[in-house]
This record gives sequence, C-alpha cells and structure tokens, in this order.
Amino acid sequence: MTNQYDIVYQESIDQPETFWGRVAEDCHWYKKWDKVLDDSDKPLYRWFVGGQMNTCYNALDYHVDDRGRGDKIAIIYDSPVTNTIKKFTYAETRDIVATFAGVLKDNGVEKGDRVLIYMPMIPEAAFAMLACARIGAVHSVVFGGFAAKELATRIEDAKPKVIVSASCGIEGQRVIKYKPLLDEAIEIATAKPAKCIIYQRPQETAPLIAGRDVDWMEAAASATPAACVPVAATDPLYILYTSGTTGQPKGVVRDNGGHVVALKWTMKAIYDIDEDDIWWAASDVGWVVGHSYIVYAPLFKGCTTLLFEGKPVGTPDAGVFWRIISEHKVKCMFTAPTAYRAIKREDPKAELMKGYDLSQFKILFLAGERSDPDTIQWSEKNLGVPVIDHWWQTETGWAIAANCMGLHHFPVKYGSPTKAVPGWDVRVLDAYNREIPSGEIGALSVKLPLPPGTLPTLWQNDERYIESYLSEFPGYYKTADAGIIDAEGYIYVMARTDDIINVAGHRLSTGAMEEVLADHPDVAECAVLGVEDKLKGQIPVGFLVLNAGVKRAHPEIIKEVIQMVRDRIGPVAAFKMATVVKRLPKTRSGKILRGTIQKIADNKECNVPATIDDPATLTEIETALEGIGLAKARPTD
Repeated sequence: MTNQYDIVYQESIDQPETFWGRVAEDCHWYKKWDKVLDDSDKPLYRWFVGGQMNTCYNALDYHVDDRGRGDKIAIIYDSPVTNTIKKFTYAETRDIVATFAGVLKDNGVEKGDRVLIYMPMIPEAAFAMLACARIGAVHSVVFGGFAAKELATRIEDAKPKVIVSASCGIEGQRVIKYKPLLDEAIEIATAKPAKCIIYQRPQETAPLIAGRDVDWMEAAASATPAACVPVAATDPLYILYTSGTTGQPKGVVRDNGGHVVALKWTMKAIYDIDEDDIWWAASDVGWVVGHSYIVYAPLFKGCTTLLFEGKPVGTPDAGVFWRIISEHKVKCMFTAPTAYRAIKREDPKAELMKGYDLSQFKILFLAGERSDPDTIQWSEKNLGVPVIDHWWQTETGWAIAANCMGLHHFPVKYGSPTKAVPGWDVRVLDAYNREIPSGEIGALSVKLPLPPGTLPTLWQNDERYIESYLSEFPGYYKTADAGIIDAEGYIYVMARTDDIINVAGHRLSTGAMEEVLADHPDVAECAVLGVEDKLKGQIPVGFLVLNAGVKRAHPEIIKEVIQMVRDRIGPVAAFKMATVVKRLPKTRSGKILRGTIQKIADNKECNVPATIDDPATLTEIETALEGIGLAKARPTD
C-alpha cells in the first residue's frame, strides 16, 4: 500500500527540481531563483542559483513581521550548571541579534567577512551566529574549550576579521577560562583578527587587551541595530571544521539558500514538529547538530528550541533529562546514544524518571554514532515512545536515513536507521563502483547530486572536496560508511569503511559485534576494534563498560559475551578477547575514539586528539590492554 513517504521519496528522486522548488516556496526570498539546480559544473552542483534571501530573516524577522508571532517563545535556555532558566521570544531574539549585528558592523565586519565564534552553550552563542547571518558574514563556530593549537589551525584557515568569545565555559563544577586559550591561539596563528568581542560571564571576568578586545555588553549598549542584508542563495552561511586525515581540518561549507529550504522542511517531515511544539536537541553549538537543530532548523520552522548547558549525568544527576522534558513540555528530543547509555549506566532501572510527567513527550531521536539495540530498547521500555535512530554526518548537515515521522512511521528494525530520507539516493557499491545486491555489505554511497543543505564544497578548496568525497566512486558521494540495504529498503550502517576488519580473509563488521556485546544485560557501553595479528591479519578485541552496581566477576561476563558473539555471528568472527574498562575514550561530542584505541593496541604512535573529553581514559585503555597481553604505545603530545 502506498504511503506519504513513498510518494514524497519517489518525486524527490525522479523530479528533484520540481520537489525542492515546491518546498522552497515555504521560505522567504527577496528574489526567486533562476534555476532550482545548476549542474553545469559537475561534480560541483549549486541549488537555487540566482535567488536572494537572508537566513536570519527566515529564522526571526519572518515570524515577527510576516507571521505576527513575535510573542512566541523562540529559545529556552536551561543551565543546571548555573541554576539559570531564561526564555526569549522571537521579537526579543530578533532585537538582541539585530543589536549584536550592529556591534559586528561597528567593528568592521561586512558581507563576506569571516567571524570565528568560540563560545560555551549560552544564548549569546546562538545570537552571534544569527547576527553574522543577518549581515551576510560567514561564521565559523569552534567548540568552546578547544585546545589553543586546534583553535589556531581554524583561525589560520578561516582568517576571521573578528573573533567572538566568552570569558569562560562551565564543565560540571569546573570553570574553564576561555581567554587564555584564545590569546594563545591568536599568538600561534599568523592570521590575526582585528578585534575580539568578549562576553563576560558572572563566573569569570576575562582581562581585555586594549585596542583589540571589546566588551560585548558595553559595545551593545551603544550599537545601532542592523537590518538583514540580502545574500545570494549560493553564498556561504558558515564554515564548520571537521577532522581531516592529513591532520589539517576540513572546512565544511554550508550555503544560505539550500540550507534554509532543506532544514525547515525536515522539522515536520522527519521530526513531526509543528510551530507550536517544544523541541530539544541536546548537543552543542560547536557541532553540526547544534548548528542545524539547536539554532537554525527549529527557528526556520517557528517552534521553540531548547538550549541546554549541562550533561546527561552529573548536573546534578542522571534525571536531568526527565526534569527538562517535564518542566518545559518537550515534545521531541534529539541526542546522541552516548547520552542515554550514560543515563542507563547510572540509573539502569530508570528510578529517577519517577515523579516526572512525561505525557507530552512523543518521540526520541538518536544520532551521532551507532544506536545499539539495547539502548533503544531500554529507552522504548522506560519512555514508552518511539525511539528513532537516524544517520547523518557533519558534511550532510541533515539526515541521510531516518524513520520520517512526519510522513510515515515504519516499523523499527533494530540496528537500522530505517530508510533513505527524501532527496537521498543511497546505493551500496563495491570497490569497482558497481552496485551490490540487496543484503550484501559494501560502501554506502549517495548518487549525485546531493540534496540542498549539504556541503557544496570545502572552504576555498574545491579540489580537496572532490578528492575527499567524490573521486573514489565517480558520480557518487562517499559517506565512508559501510553497510547494507535490505529487500525492504532499510539501511544498515555497519561501520566506518575502515572499521571493516579482515579476519583470515573474512570481511567482518565490528559494528555487528558491538551490537551483540551491547545486548548483554551487564554491559552499558562497548567498542570492538580490529587489532593486528600475524596469523589472521586482524583479530577483534572488545572493550566493555559495565552498568553501575554490577558485582559479578569480570571474567565471567567476558566469557558470556564471547559466547554470545560465537552464537550470533559464528566462529568465523574469531572473537576471543575482551576486557572491562571504567570508561571509553571519547570526543567531547560523545563519539568513541576507536582509531586512537586501535593505534595503542597496535603499538603505533598516536597523538592525543584535541577533541578528547578526558585524556585519562587513554591510560585506562593502556592498562587494560596490558592486562590481556597486548602491546601498547603511550600517546605522544
């Protein structure tokens, strides 16, 4: 039986210009496009060529001036680390943003200039992003607290005229001073900003350098609000840096037109969010989720977005998510599986959920890494709502595959983010660029052109964009993820392509083994890595983090998970080695640093990644590897 998803998906693939042209009618344009899709310079495609618009107008002014919804709450700021809750209407947000856009102009920022934003999770971070968009400046947000060396590489590449920062961030109970990190990064970089605008937080007053540094609030007090500047749909909105294999970060570019069109459409089509709903993406503005779904998409839609400064556990406990959902009447939440695994580990029986009214909560979305079935099932059982895994990347800006809840709710298949989202023509390819039969593992790839809102290129580097994403499989975008598509069109993202390990000639997915391990009742979190072996080429090694309160002997649990892999995947997996660790090394966004663990296990030198949440976790991994007789190499600074 045909459903709305099937109809929409088919049109988006067969008639992309008709489909996206109609979707774009729902946005505000100063001048309509001349052409929906320009394919004259393949493989570099451009959407809505000739069109003029403004991203900030679509996010704020449109709702105030065109829709008369200025009194609607736009942003709820909830900060358990400072015991602060603030609410901003669309009109208030528009006025604050317009004033700060005036501050930027007073400090020399013009259309096309870059502004680097180095901020914690406070409303001013969103205001700064929107203010850049308002005057046609290109923002580049760097995760607050990033090391000076990494910040310097981004300053060097983007060459910002102005840097916007805050005096500090707050990690749990710790105050992290940002200004010394910022000053050191500017000292390292050869590209120097003309000005730095600093927002002084009550927890820390940063010393300002005369002639260069500007106090945010003092400057705002005398600034003239700036109007929205029309920009070309193809003009860049922002640069977001993602790790590069060469050590030089890749500057993912997002344009204005396609970004507004696609993201506004996703709020209803994927997440089933209407303009009167309360939406919460529990991420950070330093990551792509924060750009797309804390700041931009919900404001394009006209709903209320929640900005959270805290952690899923420890601020103050593993019940903070339930408190926020209940207190603010959140309809739909989007976060990383890591967050729910952390909650599950601290409170496996969800005792802290008791006493909160979650009746208005309808859907939980997970993304950012593999959503293991055990975490999904735990969440389903305790929340009593659909738990939807979906798959996307920094480069794509929005979901490649999802259960599109605003179009049709498909039955969940654990381990699958469901089907390709409209606009995404996903194929499975072999090394020779040939499609692989249904059910067989290969390289998950997207037939060009990519839909609107994705990366049109890398910052000032078309050549690297083509080499990194479009050259290995001509005519396709390389996701660098491996997986299968089953007979019903469900996509399974098994692993990064470099996480397919070769055990005695058998190509095996470490992700499939992780699913088995995560299904053990005592396991809160896990990772499986392929470690070099002289006989078999590689062998899988499992790392287990146990639920809080587990008293059973570790060797007993390890024996059970080894047997589970043997039973479910077979002896061919050669899974015979596992160890228990207290924590897994992760990035600040919650992704497990599998490559770093692998290098330590293979006795190879590795640098401590700038994105690591806690370097002490690497020492724990080394100790665990020693305990099972594997070689180790201390990471170098």
